[in-house]
Amino acid sequence: MSELPVFVRTFGSSPVIKVLNFLLQGRELDYSMSDIARNSDISWTTLNRVWEGMEKAGLIKNTRKIGKAKLYRLNSDNEVVKRLIDLHKQLLIEETESYFAKRAKVRAVA
Repeated sequence: MSELPVFVRTFGSSPVIKVLNFLLQGRELDYSMSDIARNSDISWTTLNRVWEGMEKAGLIKNTRKIGKAKLYRLNSDNEVVKRLIDLHKQLLIEETESYFAKRAKVRAVA
């Protein structure tokens, strides 16, 4: 079993957090709802349950349509999303620094 992403470890594994984590990691791309559900490790039904609230909050936006599939991404114009992106970056920086600090200690001891 792989380790949970730092965003999920920090804020819990609720469906909304899982979706936000996936969309934060791939924030330059757009995805179908099926892709989002699959890559967030939640069911389609669960995604549908939380999706409307995320849209109403302005966290996600529809970007285009390919055939019948609508594609979505994080709404980077939303102030909350901007702060989430900054927070996600900071969590990654801190995790990386911690990892390399531990490796340096192991090398110093060896």
